[in-house]
This record gives sequence, structure tokens and C-alpha cells, in this order.
Amino acid sequence: MMPLLKELAAELVGMFAGEKRLTLAVLAMVAAADLLVNYIGLNPLLGGAALLLGCLTLLVESVLRGARPQG
Repeated sequence: MMPLLKELAAELVGMFAGEKRLTLAVLAMVAAADLLVNYIGLNPLLGGAALLLGCLTLLVESVLRGARPQG
């Protein structure tokens, strides 16, 4: 059971560490949404919508960058 858990943990860490730029961008998006809601006073529903749209945009950008031929 332990080797399975170690392998699972290694895969999870690899997922997040493998795409450093995307990870940092998502963390920045979450921080920005937090600032908008908690410090600016934006409606939490609008903050959630901004977070959703921002993360989807980052995901699309990351997929397009990954699909671009290396050269």
C-alpha cells in the first residue's frame, strides 16, 4: 500500500511542478480574485466569475503554447 501512495504523491507533485508557468499564473489569479473580493469589496459572485474566466483563459493559452511546434 505504501509504494502506491508514494507513487500517487509523486505524480501529483509532478503535475503541478511540471508546468511551472501555469501553476504560478493560476496562483496569481487566485490571489487577484481574493484581493478583488476581500479588499476591494467586489461581489463574491463576480469574483468567482473572474476567477473562472481567468483560469479558463490560462488553460487555453497553455494548451495552445504546448501545441505550438518547437523550433
